[in-house]
Amino acid sequence: MTALVANDLSPPPLRQDATMIGLIGLAHAVSHFSQLLLAPLFPWLKEAFGVSYTELGLLLTIFFVVSSVVQTASGFVVDRFGPRPVLLGGLALLGLAALGYACSQSYAMLAVFAVVAGIGNGVFHPVDYTLINRKVHKTRLGHAYSAHGITGTLGWALAPLLMVPVAIAFGWRAAMLSASAVAFLVLAVMWWQRDQLTLAVQGPAPSAASDSPAEGPFDFLRIPAVWMCFGFFFFFAMALSVVQSFAPESARQLHAVPQHWVALCLSVYMVGSACGMVGGGFLASDPARCERVVGVGMGLAASIALMVAFLPIYAGAVPLMFALMGLVSGSASPSRDLLVKRSTPENASGRVFGVVYAGLDIGQAIAPLVFGRLMDLQQYRSVWIGLALVQLVLIVSAFNVRRVRRELWPA
Repeated sequence: MTALVANDLSPPPLRQDATMIGLIGLAHAVSHFSQLLLAPLFPWLKEAFGVSYTELGLLLTIFFVVSSVVQTASGFVVDRFGPRPVLLGGLALLGLAALGYACSQSYAMLAVFAVVAGIGNGVFHPVDYTLINRKVHKTRLGHAYSAHGITGTLGWALAPLLMVPVAIAFGWRAAMLSASAVAFLVLAVMWWQRDQLTLAVQGPAPSAASDSPAEGPFDFLRIPAVWMCFGFFFFFAMALSVVQSFAPESARQLHAVPQHWVALCLSVYMVGSACGMVGGGFLASDPARCERVVGVGMGLAASIALMVAFLPIYAGAVPLMFALMGLVSGSASPSRDLLVKRSTPENASGRVFGVVYAGLDIGQAIAPLVFGRLMDLQQYRSVWIGLALVQLVLIVSAFNVRRVRRELWPA
């Protein structure tokens, strides 16, 4: 054997798994934090560079298109060379991109550093899930996925909480410099703990010992559930992008929410989502109910979105609506990740998660163009109706994953 896999052994000490989950979560938090460097600063960037919401949305599209391409490729790189060098390189690029944003003198320069940031962001999911699936015991996977989602969501929550106050006090360039410091600090932590991130590279599993047809490096692409998961993550990302980029401002326009509460709406959504993930980790302990958990969570989220669109909500209650929507959406996240895990052949975690999570990046690349245009047209209610429709599509998509899971695998 080339390596012993944690999931095939008796449970290691809790501290060992907790350390690994903590390191992965910290890196994941920086990835999500870096995804929200631009959106909270849209009012400042719009004024500084004289651009529209559609043009600002295009920066996000550039970021996520690049991230999608890199994410798919980095899955193969992780499987071939291991996760540690890929993770360290990604963190370094995110820090460099934030420095570049801070120094940008034109919209074109912002676009260039959006490319750099997209390259850095594209490595995290293949790295993270390879480490989780191979170094965390199977009895703790549900909680590992939950912690992974929580830390990512807290990274999203931290971005507006840090960036907006610093921008108000010292300007948007200072906010970008503070973001760069966060990325480089976490890079230093990962370098210090680099031995924990070492993982022996495994070759393809012998066909006699495998229950999947994925013997070649690309054979996993023949599994229909992989592409169903890709589609699910595409729509999940569209919904998330709307919440992150345009829902707070559109809610402000619909319900006269005070300007200083706009960033708060996004942060409480993310905190609510993180709280939902805590309970979602326990719900995901039974893989048989993953699709139902996702369906209920997304159905409730769509109902809340429609309430924001059509009901005369008091301005002070709008942040509460964001928190509730985050709570029910977050409760579905660990089950969402287990949907992918159950469709993943042995020794192909990097490749499968790279392809599937590319759906996240593509969805986040397309949504800003569509919903940014609605914002420019002042169709604020349509933003929330569109959000609800996308969340309802997720319910159907989750059950389609269950229907086709491992369709080509032997019974």
